[in-house]
Amino acid sequence: MNPVRIAAPPSKSLSHRALICAALASGDSILEGLLDSQDLSRTKECLRALGVELEPCHGGLLVRGTVPGPASGAAVSLNVGESGTTCRLMAAVAAAFPGKWRIHGEERMHERPISHLTDALVSQGVNVIFEEKTGYPPLTIAGQGLSGGETPINPEQSSQYLSGLLLAAPLARSRTVITLTGRSTASWPYVALTLDMMDAFGAEAAVELRAGSGWRPCPHVSGAAGAEPADIRFLVNPGPYRARNMRIEGDWSNASYFLAAGTVGRVPVTVTGLRRDSAQGDRFMVDILERMGARVLWDKDEVTVFPSALHGVDVNMNACPDIVPTVAAVAAFARGETVISGAAHLAIKECDRIQAPVAELSKAGVDITARADGMAVRGGPFRTRAKLSAHGDHRMAMSLSLLELGGVAVSLDNPACVAKSFPDFWTAWALIRRANGVPHAL
Repeated sequence: MNPVRIAAPPSKSLSHRALICAALASGDSILEGLLDSQDLSRTKECLRALGVELEPCHGGLLVRGTVPGPASGAAVSLNVGESGTTCRLMAAVAAAFPGKWRIHGEERMHERPISHLTDALVSQGVNVIFEEKTGYPPLTIAGQGLSGGETPINPEQSSQYLSGLLLAAPLARSRTVITLTGRSTASWPYVALTLDMMDAFGAEAAVELRAGSGWRPCPHVSGAAGAEPADIRFLVNPGPYRARNMRIEGDWSNASYFLAAGTVGRVPVTVTGLRRDSAQGDRFMVDILERMGARVLWDKDEVTVFPSALHGVDVNMNACPDIVPTVAAVAAFARGETVISGAAHLAIKECDRIQAPVAELSKAGVDITARADGMAVRGGPFRTRAKLSAHGDHRMAMSLSLLELGGVAVSLDNPACVAKSFPDFWTAWALIRRANGVPHAL
C-alpha cells in the first residue's frame, strides 16, 4: 500500500529564533521556508515595533537589522497575542535596548507566569512593573539595556526564560555569566536550538559543567542534558550578531500528528523535510513510536511510519513536552498501560496539557488518569461519537484528530485554533482522512 505523503511545515521554534537573531544582526538576512502562523506573525509585529524592517523577498523574508530601540518616550506596545514563545523571547530582547516596552497579550497569556525571567532582568538593572498580577503579563520593562555580569535564572517552568536571556546576552554591556537555579531544566533541547541559532548568526555562547572546584566546557546539544541545574553555566561575551541567509528545517512537533497517524491508522504515512539529526526535542516522537512497537523506515529526509500493533511504555517527556498530547492519543490505541512523566510544567501551557487531554480523551471512552507530572493511559474500546473541546489549544486540536482513526466521529469545538502554529493542518489532515476512509466530522 502506497503511503500518504505529507510535507513537514517549517519549524516554529527555529522560525522564532531565526527571526530574532536576524533582527539583531547588522545587515540584511534572507530567511527561506519561514513558518507562516499566528505565533510567528506576533513575533514579526513585535520586531517591527522595535524598528526592524521585514519585507518579502524572492519567496523568503528579508530581515534588515539592527534594532535601534528608542531612548525615551512612551512605552512601545509589544502585543504577543497568545504566543508564549514571543512573550518570553521578546521580553528579554526588548530589555536589552534603552527605552520602555509594554509586554501584553490575549486570552490565557495573562495567566502564564513570567517572573523567573523578569527576576533575571531585574538583576541586570532593568525596571519591571506589573500592571495587574505580580509575575504575569501585562508588564512594562524600562531601562538602559542589560548590564551583564552574573545572572541567575530558574528554568523549571519554561526553557524559554533561559532562551530569551541567552538571545539578549550578546547585547549586554559586559560579559554575562548565566547560572541556573531550581531542580530541573524544562525542555533542554529548546535551549540547544537557541544556542545553535545564536552560533549560526555569529553570537557565541559557551556552556560549561561544574568539575570539582572549577568548570569545564561541554557541547551544548548533548553535553549538559540531564545535568543538575546548579552544575551548568553559560558564558556570553558582548558582540554583534552577523547577518546571513538561512532555510528553516521541518518541524518535528507538527510532524508528530502524521507520524502517529501512520501508526494507528490503516495506511502508512511518509513525512518529508525532517532532519534525522535535528536538535529539536520532538524528534523523539519516532523513538517513542518505535518503543511502542511501530515499524519506522528512514530514507534521507523522509520518514515512513507503518500501521503497527502497539503496546504501552513508560516515557519521561521532560525534553519533549509539546508532543505529550500526541503520545497520549497514540497510547489510547495501545495494548496495556502507557505512563507519561516528567511534564509537570505542562500545566502552564496554552491550556493545562495534563488535565485537558485527560478530560477530552475520557469523553471518547479512553481509560486515562492524571498524575502530578503527566498521565497514565490504558488502551481500550472507543466510543463511536465524542463532542470534544480543544481548550483553545492548537496542539490539543491536532492530537484529538487521531481519534478519528479509531472510528470515533469527533465533533471539535474550535478546529480553527490550529492557526496558531499550523494553519494548513486540516488541509493536510484531509489526505489522512481520505486514505483511511474517514468521513469529515471535525
